[in-house]
Amino acid sequence: MAAVIDQAREQMEKSVEATKENFSGIRTGRANPALLNGVMVDYYGSPTPIKAVASIGVPEPRTLAVTPFDATQANAVEKALRDSDLGVSPRRDGNVIRITMPELTEERRKEYVKLAKTKAEEGKVAVRNIRRKVKESIDKQVKDGELGEDEGDRLLKELDTVTKKVSDQLDALLDSKQKEIMEV
Repeated sequence: MAAVIDQAREQMEKSVEATKENFSGIRTGRANPALLNGVMVDYYGSPTPIKAVASIGVPEPRTLAVTPFDATQANAVEKALRDSDLGVSPRRDGNVIRITMPELTEERRKEYVKLAKTKAEEGKVAVRNIRRKVKESIDKQVKDGELGEDEGDRLLKELDTVTKKVSDQLDALLDSKQKEIMEV
C-alpha cells in the first residue's frame, strides 16, 4: 500500500519540476536562455520553438546571442524576438542576433515577484490536488474493508508528511527566486 504514497510523491515531484521550469521563464537581472522558451518562430510556415531553429548563448551577463542554424531564417528569428512579449529590441550582427536585456526597474521586479508567487501557488494547488485524490482513495479502501483503520491512518500521516515536505520545497524555491529577482 506504500506504493500509493510513492506514486503520490512522484507526482508531487513532477509538480516541483514544473514549477522550476515556470520559474526559469521569469526574468531576473541576468540574461538566461530560458527566457526565450516561449518564443515561437514562423519556420517555413509553421510555428516552431526558437530552441529548435537557433542556438542561444550568453556572451555577457545581460546579453543573449541567438544564432539561427539556417542563415536564411535569421529574419524570421529576429521578427519573432521583436514581436515577443519580452520587451527587447534585437540587433543583427551578421548571422548573430544580439539581445541586450534592459535593467529592471523596482516596479518591474515587484511584478515579477508577484508572477513567481502565482507560479508557486499553482504548484502548491497541484500538490494539494494530488494529496486530495490519494486521501480519497485511502478513505475508500478503509471504508470498503480493503485496509484496516490503523493502516489507513498510518498512510494518511505518511501522505501528510510527504505533502508538507514538497510544499516546503516549493516555498524554498519561491524564496530563492524572489531573492534572485530583487537582487540589483
